Amino acid sequence: MCLGIPGKVVETYTEHDVLMGRVEFGGVYKRVCLEHVPEICVNDYVVVHVGFALSRIDEAEAKRVFAFLGGMDQLDELEAPS
Repeated sequence: MCLGIPGKVVETYTEHDVLMGRVEFGGVYKRVCLEHVPEICVNDYVVVHVGFALSRIDEAEAKRVFAFLGGMDQLDELEAPS
């Protein structure tokens, strides 16, 4: 099953004319393409699937989804490498 994971945008920048961002997922930071959500701002939440932000989401919903996935033990791939 493919899941979109909510994350908080902590930085935006342009790389090779593509809108990119640094997105935080419960303490883990990933590089994400933001081209599909050009109106996004720092501190906004997005739903991310395979490195692409697909939509903006409000903070309360993002926290509910993240808590649900954590409760189902479905956040392993977001863990920082040891």
